[in-house]
Amino acid sequence: MDRFDNFIDGRFVPPVGGAYLETENPFTGKAWALIPRSSAADVDEAVAAAARAFGGPAWAGISATDRARHLRRLGEAVADHAADLAEAEVRDNGKTYKEMLRQLQNTAEWYHFFGGLADKITGEVLPVDAKDHLTYTRAEPLGVIGMITPWNSPLRLLAWKLAPALAAGNTAVIKPSEFTSTATLRFAAIAHEAGIPAGVINVVCGLGQEVGQPLADHRDVAKIAFTGGVGSGTAVYVSAARRLAPVTLELGGKSPNIVFADANLDSAAAGVAAGIFASGGQSCVAGSRLLVQREVHDAMVERVVAIARGLRMGDPMHPDTHVGPVATRPQYERILACIAMALDEGAHLAHGGKPLDAAGPGLFIEPTVFTNVSNGMRIAQEEVFGPVLCVIPFSDEEDALRLANDSAFGLGAGVWTGNIGRAHRMAAGLQAGSVWVNTYRMTSQIVPFGGYKASGIGREGGADMIKAYLQTKSVWVNLNDQFASPFGPVQAAGVQAAGRAQ
Repeated sequence: MDRFDNFIDGRFVPPVGGAYLETENPFTGKAWALIPRSSAADVDEAVAAAARAFGGPAWAGISATDRARHLRRLGEAVADHAADLAEAEVRDNGKTYKEMLRQLQNTAEWYHFFGGLADKITGEVLPVDAKDHLTYTRAEPLGVIGMITPWNSPLRLLAWKLAPALAAGNTAVIKPSEFTSTATLRFAAIAHEAGIPAGVINVVCGLGQEVGQPLADHRDVAKIAFTGGVGSGTAVYVSAARRLAPVTLELGGKSPNIVFADANLDSAAAGVAAGIFASGGQSCVAGSRLLVQREVHDAMVERVVAIARGLRMGDPMHPDTHVGPVATRPQYERILACIAMALDEGAHLAHGGKPLDAAGPGLFIEPTVFTNVSNGMRIAQEEVFGPVLCVIPFSDEEDALRLANDSAFGLGAGVWTGNIGRAHRMAAGLQAGSVWVNTYRMTSQIVPFGGYKASGIGREGGADMIKAYLQTKSVWVNLNDQFASPFGPVQAAGVQAAGRAQ
C-alpha cells in the first residue's frame, strides 16, 4: 500500500505522531494508500514554515514581476502533469478521468490568469485637502492563508484560493479532505519542482477536528479560505471570528434548474441531466431541483428519465463511462438515507433510487429522479450531494421565483426559456450567486463565483477577487520641513530655545 507524508517547507515529512489513515478507492471499494493522521503539532510546523517564507527573501524579497513568473511556471507545470494529477484524483474520488483531465487543464489557466495580475497590484495617490501632504495607499499581502479543500474537486477548488493568494504575495497551509489528499500532495511537490520556494506551499493531511480546527484557530494564520459543507464552514467561521480573522466560505447549494414551457425541451433536458448526474451529483452547484412549468412537466420528466436510463456507470478511467462511483463511503450511505427519506415523505420514484452493483465493486448509486415533490419536503430543502433530482411544478414566473428562492441556499440557478426578456427578469429576481441561461455549470477564472445566504461568504474568481487576499495601508507624508503643531508656537517647559544662552 502506498504511503504519503505531509509536505512542509519544501519536503515530505512524516506526521509528528507517526499515525496514518487509510484512503479508499471508491471504484474498487478497497484501501489503496496511507495518508498522515496529523495533529496540531504538524499544523504548527507548517504555519511556522509558511510564516518564514512569507517574510523571507525568496518570496517577500522578489519583485511582483518575478512572482508573476512563478505563477506562470506553476500553471505550465500543472498543464504538463495534468494527466498524472487527473489519474490521482480519479483514484481518490471516483470521478471520471475525462472530467478530471478537463478540470486539471482548466486549473492551469487559474495560475496563468492570476499570474498576469501579480504585477498589476497597485495603490493610488489620493488628492486629500492637505496640500502639503503626499497621501497614498499600498496594497499588501495578508500573510499565511489557511486553505481547507473538499473531496469532490480538490485541485480545481484549491486553485481558486491558491492562485490569487500567491499572486498577492501570501503563503499557504493547505488541509485537503482526508478522503482525497494524495493529488494535493503530488501537486505541492510539482509546485516546488517548478520553482515555488520552500515554505510557500505546505500541505498537512488528517481529520477535520485534528487538523482543520487547529488551522482555523491558529493565531498566525491571517485568513481561512474554505470550501465544504455548511456545518464545517460554520465551525471555521466561528473559530476565525474569535480572533477576528477574515474568511472566504464556499458552502452548499440546492440549486434550481427552471424550465419554462417556451424552452427548447430537448436542450433543457440535456442541461438538467448534466447539471445533476455529471460528477454523480457531487458538485456544490448540482441542479438538484428541477422546477418545470406545469404544461411541460410530463414531457420534461420523460426526457430526463430517458437520459438517466442511458447513462453508463462503471470504471471512471474508461473513456466510455459517463458517471463514476460516489466518492466516499459516508457520502454513499447519506445519499441512500436521503432517498429513503424522500420515499417516506411521499415522493414518487420515477427512476433509480438503488445501489448499482452491476457497475462495479465500489460505491455506485443509480441516477435518481423523484416526482410528486413539494418544495417544503426535506428532499427539496437539504443538500444531498449525490445523483438525486426532485421535480417540482410551477405555474408562472412569479411562482417559479417564489419556489426557487424558498431555500436556505443561493449558490446557483439555471433558467431555460426562449424569451429573452423573461431570462433577464429571472436573472434579476433569483437569489443566487450565479445564474445560467440556457446553459449550466459554466465557470471561469475570469468570472466571480460564490453564493447568497447559506451558500457562503465572499467570491472566488475574477480580477477583483485578488483583493480578498490583500489589505490596504494608507501612508501620509508631510512635504514640509516642520510639523504644523495644533498648539501653535508653544515653548516646551524645560527646553532651551535655539540660540538662547542659558
